[in-house]
Amino acid sequence: MLALLIRELRLSFRAGGGFGLGVGFFLILCTLVPFGVGSDPALLAPIAPGILWVGALLACLLSLDRIFALDAEDGSLDLLATAPLPLEGVVAAKAVAHWMTTGLPLVVAAPVLGLLLHLPGAAWAWLVLSLLIGTPALSMLGAFGAALTVGVRRGGLLLSLLVLPLYVPSLIFGAEVVHRGAAGAGVATPLALLGAITLGTLALIPFAAAAALRINLR
Repeated sequence: MLALLIRELRLSFRAGGGFGLGVGFFLILCTLVPFGVGSDPALLAPIAPGILWVGALLACLLSLDRIFALDAEDGSLDLLATAPLPLEGVVAAKAVAHWMTTGLPLVVAAPVLGLLLHLPGAAWAWLVLSLLIGTPALSMLGAFGAALTVGVRRGGLLLSLLVLPLYVPSLIFGAEVVHRGAAGAGVATPLALLGAITLGTLALIPFAAAAALRINLR
């Protein structure tokens, strides 16, 4: 599993499989929002948590179709399916690689981009923490959507339509954590719910995605 994870990371760095693309999209979104709604801090600060979480969510979508599609095209996926490593482990390794090359850079860049939206300083730590807890679920759910559409030609749009509704709970609770952190209110409840979603996703989705892959490979 570690060897597969290292392989996926190398491919992401060499082929540009999402590394840096998500951060670039995140930067563009945070730059364009002030042009669209105005640069007044009093206007931007209340909507900054939602904008930052929506940006992170959309940035994660950009490279989801590459999780299994390239392996399916060159036949590597068939070899992985017959390897000693169970397909559940393959799904987990690919989801972790996607998070390390897409989700983790977003977590690091989020406080800096929050400056563009006048995010209150009290919310920076909660923004980082919520993204750190919530983005692994986005990558794992994305791996499930990619497994469902691996045999579909030009399935990028279909993948987005399948995955976006699954992202909504993480978006709601993640943005709520940042909103409450900015207001100085208690964040325990939305943070616990966000963590529960991520833990449930990490526990269940590898099996669902592996089952979808087995069906598509028949």
